[in-house]
Amino acid sequence: MTELGKVLVIDDNPKFLEDSLPLYGYEVESAVDGLKAMKTLSKKTDFDIILLDVMMPNMNGWDVLKEIRENENTKQIPIIMTTAISEEQKIVKGLKMGADDYIVKPFVLSTLLARIEAVIRRSAWNKNDSNQIDIKKVKSVNNEITPKESAVLELLTKGLNNKEIAEKLDITEVTVKTHLRNIYKKFNVNSRTQLVLMAMQLSSK
Repeated sequence: MTELGKVLVIDDNPKFLEDSLPLYGYEVESAVDGLKAMKTLSKKTDFDIILLDVMMPNMNGWDVLKEIRENENTKQIPIIMTTAISEEQKIVKGLKMGADDYIVKPFVLSTLLARIEAVIRRSAWNKNDSNQIDIKKVKSVNNEITPKESAVLELLTKGLNNKEIAEKLDITEVTVKTHLRNIYKKFNVNSRTQLVLMAMQLSSK
């Protein structure tokens, strides 16, 4: 199977992800605590994404996140926090410290896979200047989308798939697809990837 990306799992119990992610095309390396993770990252930095647990021995996830973001060689690697902590304040703390996304344990594997795909995709697009979208045009069109379309777009940028968006907004998947088609047309994009990039550029301005 063609590798979709190289993942560093930093977790004191990595076996589930070590066993499952390769089945979906990811190459996986793991570190069972923060100190071992930093040792790994001092030798290699070619990871497409890091899955970082918060509660670990020796060095917790917050400290690992801080060190990764302060290091010139690792600061651009996308990070998803995997945590049993669901308090909003803790989650916001992680995002402000530089995490790209989070997922609360126990999680459904399909949800994690969707989040991984979305974060890697956003990272790849952000690194490619040729894919930059005219933000002035984006802003002008943004005023034309409906509140429901805006809600769909927001959830899309968080890595949710159509089914998850439908559940969040209490609508059907067919309705989600209809909203997406309308948004594609309004923003003149042809793919989900372009749409996510556009939304992220808009939110950063």
